[in-house]
Amino acid sequence: MSEKEKLIIFDTTLRDGEQSPGASMTKEEKIRIAKSLEKMRVDVIEAGFPAASQGDFESVQAVARTVKNSTVCGLARALEKDIQRAGEALVDAERKRIHTFIATSPIHMKMKLRMEPDQVVEQAVKAVRWARQFTDDVEFSPEDAGRSDIDFLCRVLEAVIDAGAQTVNIPDTVGYNVPEQFGSTLRQLIERVPNSDRAVFSVHCHNDLGLAVANSLSAVMNGARQVECTINGLGERAGNAALEEIVMAVRTRRDLFPCDSTIDTTQIVACSRLVSNITGFPVQPNKAIVGANAFAHESGIHQDGVLKSRETYEIMRAQDVGWNTNRMVLGKHSGRNAFRTHLEEIGITFDSEEDLNGAFARFKELADKKHEIYDEDLQALVSSAGFDAENEAIKLLSLKVVSETGEPPHSEVVLVVNGEEKRVAAEGSGPVDATFKAIESIINSDTELLLYSVNNITSGTDSQGEVTVRLAKGGHIVNGQGADTDIVVASAKAYINGLNRVWSPVVRAHPQAADV
Repeated sequence: MSEKEKLIIFDTTLRDGEQSPGASMTKEEKIRIAKSLEKMRVDVIEAGFPAASQGDFESVQAVARTVKNSTVCGLARALEKDIQRAGEALVDAERKRIHTFIATSPIHMKMKLRMEPDQVVEQAVKAVRWARQFTDDVEFSPEDAGRSDIDFLCRVLEAVIDAGAQTVNIPDTVGYNVPEQFGSTLRQLIERVPNSDRAVFSVHCHNDLGLAVANSLSAVMNGARQVECTINGLGERAGNAALEEIVMAVRTRRDLFPCDSTIDTTQIVACSRLVSNITGFPVQPNKAIVGANAFAHESGIHQDGVLKSRETYEIMRAQDVGWNTNRMVLGKHSGRNAFRTHLEEIGITFDSEEDLNGAFARFKELADKKHEIYDEDLQALVSSAGFDAENEAIKLLSLKVVSETGEPPHSEVVLVVNGEEKRVAAEGSGPVDATFKAIESIINSDTELLLYSVNNITSGTDSQGEVTVRLAKGGHIVNGQGADTDIVVASAKAYINGLNRVWSPVVRAHPQAADV
């Protein structure tokens, strides 16, 4: 595949995806996702915004030191201090890129930046030149390009390409555009910017009108050769263009698209599950490509057609995106090596023997509870190790719940808080409510419960339940997760996991919070 024909996949799950309320990730979680993206052969991984906080700086630095085969990118406002910070975070990367941006729409320039157009052009050029001191691979984005004057966009893009930007990204920052219009914008920019042949044109679309993927694909049909996207469409507000949908649309419709990516599509489902488990954002069952029902058929007419010929109702193979219909055949008598081997087959690896041993111990506990263990169970089991157990201030020691008709549910909880064992009982409107009240009577967290969500990991009455809670305190929002065959225990685990994250918050500023 020649460079002209290649569609570059730029994943921003670790940056824009993390800006979803409650989706903040620890450094270790970012590394796990980055490794999964690298295994999928993502071209560029935007690891974060180094100037936002020390934690974000360290996360980008850690990803830069870990990833070898993908380009690692750091975001920076068009400020010298931001770009300096990004350059420092990326210094150890095998391949590195600095992505700098400044707003170009009239409303952003006037209301947010309080800058004149000439000042914006000057600042954009300065930013690219500052970034070039750290790497030749510089990307520039005119923020809110979707609402910017096209003549002004042409002027800005020509200037930054002359300054050394190798990639120019056209963001539909607020999801305002529609496909025909957005594609036309890309085509006009490529035709009208005199030096457009010296840069790769990219797009970054938000999903406020549900058109992020459609807009991105329209741009590709009109000359864009990089798409910025996220796993599961994770992102601010309504999210971003979903990587899995972009990649499979281009791959499936090779008859229409003049380019293709080099993504290993068999890794898509494993990466989707990993991101969902770490962020606590469940994938809706009817989500394209990665939803549980994406390749399911219930209609008799559909079933009959698929049995006769799969292509009657399936435009792609489930196996091509990483779905595995085989059951997990390991049981409580299986050994550690067989356990490790099967996990590697479904895309899960361990950094150390200690991590493997911990997961294996949890597997044995689960095997004693349920007869059949599926790959989905293993994903949840491994993900439960994502938070550093040694640093947990609160641990669940035991839980007893009594629920009977005509009587208020009663919960007895024993916690270990900073090494001290505490026991309490409480009543509630239901067993989960009683359990949460019991925990709160010990912790007095003063958090607000924003979300309580329950999903079954597999089918059957012995399925593990996966619970997600979203807690807010002092403007900081975190997700907590727990999984267990007992849904009340899973709920307690999730609530405690969230409380531990409140106690150990990942403090980070929004990349666009400060004025340029």
